[in-house]
Amino acid sequence: MMSSGGSKPDAATDAPPERFDELLTRLRGLVDKLESGNLPLEDGLRFFEEGMALCRRGADILDRAEKKVETLLAAPGGDVRTAPFDAGSGQSE
Repeated sequence: MMSSGGSKPDAATDAPPERFDELLTRLRGLVDKLESGNLPLEDGLRFFEEGMALCRRGADILDRAEKKVETLLAAPGGDVRTAPFDAGSGQSE
């Protein structure tokens, strides 16, 4: 009995990307496909579902990064100092 080695064309995209930039690139590709409007309904739904999963994964990555930054900003007494990020204001504490 012979087993197919996985000749599925999208086999490389089955596992979600682990790096945020890879995830964002994949998500942008899905958005481009969805915005083209040239998809069968089933493909559009599948791409939408995959995009939502990527969004959730991206939000998780960003949440973990935020927690890491808060840990790095933790004061010696255990208090966490947080401040909103405002790249355009040039203000500092």
